[in-house]
Amino acid sequence: MALNKTDKADLKRRYPLYVEIGMVMTLAVLIVAFRLDMSADAPPEFALSDQEVVQMEEVQQTAQIEKPPPPLRPPVPVEVPNDEVLDDVELDLDVSLDLDDMVDLPPPPPPAEEAEDEEPEIFVIVEQSPELIGGLAGLQKNIRYPEIAKKAGVEGRVYLQFVVDEFGNVHDPIVTRGIGAGCDEEAIRAILEAKFEPGRQRNSPVKVKMSLPITFRLK
Repeated sequence: MALNKTDKADLKRRYPLYVEIGMVMTLAVLIVAFRLDMSADAPPEFALSDQEVVQMEEVQQTAQIEKPPPPLRPPVPVEVPNDEVLDDVELDLDVSLDLDDMVDLPPPPPPAEEAEDEEPEIFVIVEQSPELIGGLAGLQKNIRYPEIAKKAGVEGRVYLQFVVDEFGNVHDPIVTRGIGAGCDEEAIRAILEAKFEPGRQRNSPVKVKMSLPITFRLK
């Protein structure tokens, strides 16, 4: 048996109507709410007092002067007790000088004579120069050509410097400019065997330093 609902009990038909009524009421409430004066809910304003301004002053640093330390006090002398008593000493100042008792002293020794004679001076320029006995040609004949120089074909002049003493002998020969290959040594050997007439200064034989070239030439 089918049951028929009355119009009041049938809610589904009236549901759309209720929804529209609810939306209208909600819209009305929102409009009223936006139109209300919201000034009462505004946050209160606070008045700020003026802040105190602090000024910073620059403090100048003063220079520190170092004072010298005070001088040290001198030590206080302390007296040391001395119980010793010195006896008086009598000095006999009456001294007589007896000249008869004086002893004769020996005389001072004579000054020592110079043991070594001074070395004679070596002259460079003299009134009469030394002369080679036999001449330069005789010296050249005494030259023996070194075999090494012959094979190498060495030729030239060897310049010597030496001293001629008071007796015409040669001393201390040195090569001032040589050519090598045994020629320098041969030139020294030959000049040592040579003999000179000694040089003279004020008619006295003296030592003279002189130079001489020796020629080496292949035939």
